[in-house]
This record gives sequence, C-alpha cells and structure tokens, in this order.
Amino acid sequence: MPSPLPGNALTLLENGEQYFPALRAAIDQAEREIFLQTYIFEPDETGRSIAAALERAAARGVEVRVMVDGFGGRSFVAQLMPRMVERGVQVLIYRRELKPLSLRRHRLRRLHRKVVVIDGREAFVGGINLIDDYQQGSAPHPRFDYAVQVRGPLLEPIVASVHRLWRLVVWASFRRRQHAPLIAPAQTAVAGDIRAAFVVRDNLRFRRAIEDAYLAAIGRARHEIVIANAYFFPGRRFRQALVEAAERGVRITLLLQGVADHPMQRYATRALYPYFLARGIRLFEYHRSHLHAKVAVVDGYWATVGSSNIDAFSLLLAREANVVVEDSAFARQLRDSLERAICSGATELRPADWRRLSLLQRALNWASYQLVRLAIGLAGYGGKH
Repeated sequence: MPSPLPGNALTLLENGEQYFPALRAAIDQAEREIFLQTYIFEPDETGRSIAAALERAAARGVEVRVMVDGFGGRSFVAQLMPRMVERGVQVLIYRRELKPLSLRRHRLRRLHRKVVVIDGREAFVGGINLIDDYQQGSAPHPRFDYAVQVRGPLLEPIVASVHRLWRLVVWASFRRRQHAPLIAPAQTAVAGDIRAAFVVRDNLRFRRAIEDAYLAAIGRARHEIVIANAYFFPGRRFRQALVEAAERGVRITLLLQGVADHPMQRYATRALYPYFLARGIRLFEYHRSHLHAKVAVVDGYWATVGSSNIDAFSLLLAREANVVVEDSAFARQLRDSLERAICSGATELRPADWRRLSLLQRALNWASYQLVRLAIGLAGYGGKH
C-alpha cells in the first residue's frame, strides 16, 4: 500500500443526499478540467442533472473527460452519451459490451471506481454511482453509501491515476497513442491535518493493494473492527484474518445487505454466517434500504471509504479505488454514522437464528455459495483467495 500523505482535508459524504449536491456544485465551479470515472451513470433524474452540469462545463470551455463502464453504463451509452458528446463532453467506454452472451473472463474486469477530479484542486472518491438515491417501488429511504471529498497532497496520486487510465483507454480504444495532456495538475498545498492514502486495484501493478490494506489493518487491530460492505464474500486469507483478530479479543461487527439487489450473492454470503457467528463475530443485516457501502473503521483511527467490495470480483478483477485514512476524528465520524445505521435500520443475527433455518433455506444458501465459488473458479481466480 502507498504510504499515507499528511496535510489533507477530507469531507465525509453520506448517501447521494450529501454527495450529489456537492458534486454538482464542484462541477459548476470548474474552470479548466474535469475527470469523471463511474460504473453506473443512469439516465434518471440524478444522472441527467449531473450530465447537464458536465455539459454546462464543456460549454464554458472546460475540458470534460467522462469514462463509464461498458456493462454498468449500457443505458448511459444509449440515452445520455450522444447528447453529451454533441455538446462537447469527451466520453470513453471501458470495455464496451459487444457480445452480451459471451462468457470470456475479461468481461468480469470492470471499471468499478467512482472518482471525480475537478481542476486538480479537489476530488471525490467513494462507492456512490450516478443513480437516484431512491428506487421506485422500494424502501422510502436512500441507498446507503459513502464518498469523500478530498483536498490537499492526496490529489497528486488521484490525478495521476485518472489521467493514466484515460490515456490507457484511449490507446486501447483507438490503437494509437493520442496526445491527451493533463491541463490542470494536482494542487497539493497543505489543506488540513489528515493523513490519507489513495489505494487502487488494477490488473497490472496493484492487483492486491486494497485487499492488502484491509489485511494489514485487521492484523494490527487490538480493540474493534467495523466493516460495512454490500457484497461480502471474502476469501480464505480475509476470513482467517478476521478470525485471528477475534481470537485476540478484537470486537468485530459486520454490517451487510438485508435488502438484496443480487439475491444469489446475498444467499452465498449467508452461507458464511454460521462460520463467523461461531467465532464471536457480530453480524447485522441492513433492511432500511439497499446497503451499497464499502467502508471500514479499525480501532477508532484507521478507516477506508471506496468502491471495493470484499469479494473476489472486486478484490481480484475490477478496477477499484479506496481512500485509506489515518485520523481519529474522521474515523469517529464514520464509526458514529455506521452506529446510527445499525440502530435505525439493521437487525442483529444470532446463532440461534440460523439453527432455526429450514432445510430449504440452508440448501439455497449452500447452493448459492457453490455457484459463486464456481463463477470465481471459471474466472481463473480460485485457490486460497
């Protein structure tokens, strides 16, 4: 993991209710250059409002560079992209879906990052896609997720990362190196007193960087670990690290999805519940709305906010980005937010709950677990991870 950089100012943004207004305001203040990377860019009210802000920026002469995943952004390609390109926004599609029924391994290598850089002076990093917080016909509460707004020296690796990926996808898309100079270099003056690192996962130099950051923090834990994660299907190394921490007396709390948008992954995760419960790890399922967060707090000092789930698809295949923070005030703010979520919208699961499960429910969990493992194996990433 890269060494944390001192001197940063970080603002924790909870849900789209805080994130989208801050993002739109930053875009509307942009003067030189915008980079935006996202997995989903929906043509709903939220997506259209962000698209309109980007179009306004392009009309002012701002260099606007948008990158959307080819799978998660299919509706964007069909409905938003033509107008945006016509109005001067540059758009690249990461691994465009050309053969929907193809089972080739590279289809699982998605752009799952949610990173925005404005004029090299501020950045947004987190797990929030460009999609309405409230889903029609679902719970009357916002999708539960986080992002951070960043100023300070941490902008140096963030700006370098988004610019590098833009140049890489330009080359992969057009098979020639096009001149794409960085117009707004990172503004790295001291902005606060927070130590933080920008950690990415890719298929080249940083294949296990985010997983290793988690494992290092878990290995150092002495008092408490709180993890909130949407798709939690950890490999053997991660499971063992949690068990060893529990054996040291560390209090471990996992906040996981209770309202599933991908039922098979949820059932597969539930197959692991008895393993964790038997080792004293507390489990909560969030039922108030869709939990989409990918955050953690360790010992009230170490924290992370980002796009990476704790499963093989995120940790071993997708392009992800997390901010890792070493700061007690920030960690306390995130920890307090998670505690409120647990108290207001989560249900604790106890060993007795699972002993009362029907044979049919147990079989469904077990079958889903095996199917997800099979999918990981077919992707070529089995074994101890």
